[in-house]
Amino acid sequence: MVNESRLTKRNSTKRRGLKIVLIILAILMLGIAGYLFSIWWDAKQTVDNEIHQGIDSIDTTVTKEKLDRKEPLNVLLLGVDERKNDSGRSDALMILSINPDDNSIQIVSIPRDTRVEIVGNGTTEKINHAYARGGSDMAVNTVENFLNVDLDYYVKVNMEGLEDLVDAVGGITVDNELAWVDSGYYKKGYRYKKGDIHLDGAQALGYVRMRKQDPEGDFGRTKRQRKVIEGIIDQGASIGSVTKISDILDVLGSNVETNMDFGDMQNLFLNYRNTRKNISTYMMEGQGQRIDHTYYLIMTQEEISKVHNMISK
Repeated sequence: MVNESRLTKRNSTKRRGLKIVLIILAILMLGIAGYLFSIWWDAKQTVDNEIHQGIDSIDTTVTKEKLDRKEPLNVLLLGVDERKNDSGRSDALMILSINPDDNSIQIVSIPRDTRVEIVGNGTTEKINHAYARGGSDMAVNTVENFLNVDLDYYVKVNMEGLEDLVDAVGGITVDNELAWVDSGYYKKGYRYKKGDIHLDGAQALGYVRMRKQDPEGDFGRTKRQRKVIEGIIDQGASIGSVTKISDILDVLGSNVETNMDFGDMQNLFLNYRNTRKNISTYMMEGQGQRIDHTYYLIMTQEEISKVHNMISK
C-alpha cells in the first residue's frame, strides 16, 4: 500500500509538471502567434495605406491574373532624386523581368540620357525627363512605348531612402570592379577597394552616385546601381530575423511607391522568391550625339528590338 501511494503521488506530480509545461508552451505559442500577426498586420497597413499607389497606365486586373497564373512579370524600377521644390528625375531606370518558369530575374538598365518620345507630353527628350514631366504614369507610358512591352508593376524609390533601406537589411555585399577614392559623395578620402566589399547605407549611396572618376561615366554608375539592387534583393530575401521587418517597413513606407498591394507582394514572395537565385543584368548601349547643344544616347532599332525580345520572352 505504501509503494502504491508513493507511485500515485509520483504520477500525480508528473502529470502536474506536464500540465505546467504544456501551459507554458501554449502561452509561448500564443505569444509568438500574436507577435507574428502584429508584424503581418503592420506590413499590410504600411503597404496598403502608405506604399500602394495605383496609376492609370497599368491595368492591375490583368496583372493580378498573370500573377495568379505564375506568368513572367515586368517591373519598372524608378530611382528618383527628389529635392525641395523639385519633382525630381528618374536617374536610375531599370526593368526587372521576373520569370518563375526558369527561376530568373533579368535586370535591364536604360541609360538616363536615352532619347525617346515622352508619351503624353508631345516632346522628344531624355527618358529620365518623363518622370519629371508627368510622374510614374508618364514614365511607365514612355518606357512601354519605347520598347513596345507591357509593364505589370512599377516601383518608385527615393534615392535618399536607399541609404536607410540598405541599413535596414543589415548592409549589402557587392563585387566592386573599380578601386577609387571618394571625393565627397560618401566621405572624402574613403577608399572603395576592388573586389567584394560590404557597404552600409551611406557607403552604398556614395557607391551609386559616383560618376566622374569612372572611365565608363554614367554607364559605370548604372552598373553599380544594378549591383546595389541585386544586393538588396538578395539580402532582403534572406533576412532571418523578424525584428528587422519593422525597420524595413518604416523605410519602405517613407521612400517607396508602387502599384503592388499587400496581396500582390505576398503572392510574389510565395511563388516567385526562387527567381532571385539567378540574376543577370544588361545595359542598353547607344551612340552619343549632341542635338541642339544637348547630349543624348541614340538607340538603334536593332538594340531596341534586342531588349524587347529579352523582356518579352
